[in-house]
Amino acid sequence: MTLSLSCRSGAALKPLALAAAILSCSFGSAVAQTVQEQSLVPVVVTAARVEQPQTDALPHTTVISAEDIRNSQAPDLPALLERQAGIQITRVGGPGQQASLFMRGANTSETLILIDGVPIRRQASYGLPALENILPEQIDHIEIVRGNVSAIYGSGAIGGVVQIFTKRGSGAPALNASVEAGSRGTYQGNVGVSGKSGDTRYALALTRFKTDGFSAQNPQQSPNVNPDRNGDGNTSVSGSVSQEWSKGNEIGARVYANDAKYTFDDAYGTPTDQNRGHSKSQSFAVYSKNNFTQNWTSTLTLSQNVNRDNLDDLTQFGNSSNGYKSTQNLLQWANELRLSPMWTVTAGVDAGREKAEVESNSSYGNSSNSYSRSTSSVYAGALGKIGPHQLQLNLRHDDVGGSGSDNTGYLGYGYALTDSVKLIANASTAFNAPTPVQLYDPLYGNTNLKAERSKSYELGVQYAAGATLLRATLFDTRTRDQFGYDPVTFHTINIARAKNQGLELSASATLAEIDWRASLTLQNPKDESTDKTLVRRAKTLGSFGAAKSFGAWRIGTDVQYTDSRTDIPGNPQLAPYWLTNANVRYQLTKQTSVYGRVENLFNRDYQTAYGYNQPSRGLFVGVNWQQ
Repeated sequence: MTLSLSCRSGAALKPLALAAAILSCSFGSAVAQTVQEQSLVPVVVTAARVEQPQTDALPHTTVISAEDIRNSQAPDLPALLERQAGIQITRVGGPGQQASLFMRGANTSETLILIDGVPIRRQASYGLPALENILPEQIDHIEIVRGNVSAIYGSGAIGGVVQIFTKRGSGAPALNASVEAGSRGTYQGNVGVSGKSGDTRYALALTRFKTDGFSAQNPQQSPNVNPDRNGDGNTSVSGSVSQEWSKGNEIGARVYANDAKYTFDDAYGTPTDQNRGHSKSQSFAVYSKNNFTQNWTSTLTLSQNVNRDNLDDLTQFGNSSNGYKSTQNLLQWANELRLSPMWTVTAGVDAGREKAEVESNSSYGNSSNSYSRSTSSVYAGALGKIGPHQLQLNLRHDDVGGSGSDNTGYLGYGYALTDSVKLIANASTAFNAPTPVQLYDPLYGNTNLKAERSKSYELGVQYAAGATLLRATLFDTRTRDQFGYDPVTFHTINIARAKNQGLELSASATLAEIDWRASLTLQNPKDESTDKTLVRRAKTLGSFGAAKSFGAWRIGTDVQYTDSRTDIPGNPQLAPYWLTNANVRYQLTKQTSVYGRVENLFNRDYQTAYGYNQPSRGLFVGVNWQQ
């Protein structure tokens, strides 16, 4: 089976034609899948806070496995995610520059990012996590849940949830190491150790990444920027240790941290400016997981997440610096009670304290502001099956200091037409509170800002047989008082009513000894008060990937398509683009492999935000050793 996609740069393939191409590739031979070709179905926990096969998840859920991460050779988290259905990544420059994630057209602050169950939103900014600083070498696997699951995870989950699981030790102690080098003076080194000794598990990974980069902003579009390169250096570490002191009872600790230093461009400066940024993130958690009875599992987690961002603008008008620090302390108590082999009940309580600190120093004066608030939540859920019927019900109450409180709900239903085909429907509501900075910051804040509230409805069908998994979802999300930005006053504002309706397709299969992956999103994210498309959201997103192993070789490619988008008012529309990457790996010995990849294979010139450059063709090679 072969698939050929050939398009000129910037040409927009008709949505129906693109859908037909993807479905014909993914579905054409799926029904011929045999029992011998079946592989283990991944187990997920994010869709309902309960372990279940991925094919049982009622929200549209996908998994990026450890093998997927290794084979992708993706340089950072945004590069891993942008290949997935419903996800669009916008970058203001290259590595180290801010990356935003739009899932199903939702704002970046409306998609919740978790690391091992702990949210990592930066309350000192707009709730945007530093996605660009999370490196794949620290990640074991990722679960992506699309759509409104605020009733399961609380404020910030209107668009969905991306949960990152760091590495955990298992088996005999083992070391691993890798080095990589490539275009634009880029290099990366990683060392790690993991294992299990008796009832003790442990894992530790350390990564150093550095690149000379390229000019983040285009001097032809922003004449005042410095045309020199904007580099990035990132040191990341993750670790975990746990002890099972009796069967089913475990205590442990996890840590994740990154420290990134980068340079950036300022469109309002001069061509000789030197601007530097420093971003640090630290997350620490201790937990106790206990089986109080054979059917009751309780997990108590205490965590702290600290983020620091410092920006130094060195211009002809004088030096200025801005510092942001956010601290989130969170206590989570989660319980899972199995009523029967087919029914599980969940319940829990979250209590937190958030603090945001903003400091500004310039020739015009100094200022310092601090804001804090308490949060609390209580939630419960039920998940089970009755014959061909599957039900999921979740209820939650959130109370956010200074932003009010609300009750949210999720109701999901699945009906198995056959062993392979399932019909799915769900309805849900959401509540998303503004951050303290959005409310009180002297420059950007708006004390009259209201919390977002949303309603979502979905209809879908899933086909699962062996290694083949296809899912199609129609979605409709309406948001009241969505957060927006006023380019004149620079204040955060409420958009009275916004909506997004669309169709989301995802497919993965192994056919003719080739691993196939494809996705297509057709959507219409709108500001209903102006009837205009929401800023920087594409109406059509497509992705296709194929990889084949033969002997010691594995060769793969992926193609991404992003439709035209509007930019902030006053800027021209962003052109559509195709992006093609290719990778190869050769297994020298059982322990050692060499690999390489070409990013932007056809050297396309494209932008995800007006005025900001994206990387040209790049070649990268590396070697990996695994004990």
